[in-house]
Amino acid sequence: MTILGLRLPVFSLFFLGLPLLWLLWIGVYAINPGPPSPDNKIDVMIPARTSISEIGHILADKKVIRDDRRFSMLAMLTGAAKKLRAGEYRFETGKRPLRIIELLKKGKVLYRPVTMPEGTDMSKVANILEAEGWIDRSRFFSLAYDPEFLREMGVEADSLEGYLFPDTYYLSRGQLNAKEIIRMMVTRHFQIYSKLIGNTNANRHSLTHHEIITLAAIVEKETGLPHERPLVASVFLNRLGKGMRLQADPTVRYGHSDITGPLRQSELKNLTLYNTYVIKGLPPGPITNPGEAAMQAVISPAETDYLYFVSKNDNSHHFSRTLEEHNRAVARYRESKQVIIP
Repeated sequence: MTILGLRLPVFSLFFLGLPLLWLLWIGVYAINPGPPSPDNKIDVMIPARTSISEIGHILADKKVIRDDRRFSMLAMLTGAAKKLRAGEYRFETGKRPLRIIELLKKGKVLYRPVTMPEGTDMSKVANILEAEGWIDRSRFFSLAYDPEFLREMGVEADSLEGYLFPDTYYLSRGQLNAKEIIRMMVTRHFQIYSKLIGNTNANRHSLTHHEIITLAAIVEKETGLPHERPLVASVFLNRLGKGMRLQADPTVRYGHSDITGPLRQSELKNLTLYNTYVIKGLPPGPITNPGEAAMQAVISPAETDYLYFVSKNDNSHHFSRTLEEHNRAVARYRESKQVIIP
């Protein structure tokens, strides 16, 4: 049955015994536009477990609807009173109350983009999410190091570093908690990794998943140029194959969070688990969260015999096969203290 555009469910035939004027009173409210507003769109947050009357007051305070007890009556009359969903919504001004109820019932919440750039380490991921009000930082880190939670998501590591895939995520307030946001990012990582492994005959170097993203994280921090990533990956893989230390500056910085400015010789010699000038092989885990291109570079590196590279001070690098050639490049582009010792 329809009255003034208001569709009533079958069970509402019970209300036919009520005075017709009462139904008309609610029906007129249902199809009347909301109050005018200087804004074309209004953002509203409906907290979880909010009563229908409280929802009406929130919407009225935001000028989405008029402050009228008929909103609750309309929601009950249409059978939607117990089906309105919490979350953040963006309403156009001047919408009819009946349409507002439909949107709340369908859960047409507002999704906001949150971008994690490639090479954003776990601490910076937490900073971004906390700054925008998505998570509590302490809760984030308690989950990031929780062995049970890591096992549950299939992460065979001591933390989530490297497994929080850098991408743009669309999040809705009131819909996701810290655990769900983390799960979304880790799931995305495994999706991308599986795609890369499935699309190639690579992994010629017999690296594990964890080792691939550990090296990909170093590649990510060493260069931002797409065409250089496979070259940088080849250098590190060639050095690993020859038993040479990686000697990657970004790993030194990761082991010393307080380092600012150029690296000093004392810092290059200081023993940490991540200082690849001192330790042999890969560090115990990723130093950041690598993107798809960096992972692809490690899985399918360039075929080279390069063993060295040095910055040309324009964001690109000079690649060398021998230490003699490398030292000439260093003398040309950088200070002598940057020489890589095999």
